[in-house]
Amino acid sequence: MTIPGSVHVPPEAPESGQAHLLDAYVDDFVVYLAVERGFSVHTVRAYRTDLSGLVSFAESRGVADTSGLSLDLLRDWLWIGTQAGLARATIARRSASARSFTAWLARTGGSAADPAVRLRSPKPGRSLPRVINHTQMQELLTHLELRAADNEPAALRDLAIVELLYASGLRVSELVGLDPADVDLHRLTVRVTGKGAKERVVPFGVPAQHAILDYLERGRPVLAKAARPTTNVATAASPVLTVKPAVENTAAPVSALFLGARRQRLGVRAVYRLVAALLADVPGNGPAGPHALRHTAATHLLDGGADLRAVQELLGHSSLGTTQIYTHVSAERLKQSYRTAHPRA
Repeated sequence: MTIPGSVHVPPEAPESGQAHLLDAYVDDFVVYLAVERGFSVHTVRAYRTDLSGLVSFAESRGVADTSGLSLDLLRDWLWIGTQAGLARATIARRSASARSFTAWLARTGGSAADPAVRLRSPKPGRSLPRVINHTQMQELLTHLELRAADNEPAALRDLAIVELLYASGLRVSELVGLDPADVDLHRLTVRVTGKGAKERVVPFGVPAQHAILDYLERGRPVLAKAARPTTNVATAASPVLTVKPAVENTAAPVSALFLGARRQRLGVRAVYRLVAALLADVPGNGPAGPHALRHTAATHLLDGGADLRAVQELLGHSSLGTTQIYTHVSAERLKQSYRTAHPRA
């Protein structure tokens, strides 16, 4: 397996009569996805899970090397998953993982041909995303503003997080990866690194600007000076565990925009818990996490007249088809800019 950061060397082409184990090629393939393609940890994990399942299925059929991969075996693997009640989206993802893997094998000499060229899979069913209406969104933001009125650091941070998620439609992973230097409060833009390590610059509105500025001035400095937690310590002179008093943490804080406990970068789960709690009493179907705010931002933009391709660029979608799901609430589009379209711009 190639070490991340080094140059990945494709496996040597198989020699006549030499077997090449599938699981070894899967290891090389996922390294290729992470190092050369720049896929996220979650995407690479999904590929590995799918392909590990394929390897196990192939071994159950007596196939352990690349020469035994065939179109019939791949079709049987997908069919077994369908019979087991897997969702169409899961079957479609498995098919895509297999096609990518076998194409890579053929391209790098791991197999003589690509057996998945004619592999087909059902199109994944697409459900409408959860969208919060304008009134509900305003009530949610007003609630956060009232909490932040006392300048409590965590409340100031939470308001800035929700304002930015809604204003810019960021993915939660993009949000927690931000550093203060990524935010331009004068130009009202934020530089984010999205899927595939692709950078883009996203605009946000004046309310988000005010919330971020308040957090940077009165919230983050306090969180950055958070005291170390008390710890149990034992010394040679006194082997009995005692409680060491909390002292000010003088270590340099991490370069993260949003800080959590112990002056560390706020994690994805913490943001999910925050948004889920806020949306717990808001009517609607679908997951009540940060992605609901991304869906809401996109839908409100289109409903306000924003151009579909502008929203595609804002969200960082590689395909326009992915963005088109949000057009279900937009009766007409006036081809206006982000500043005109967004209700809090």
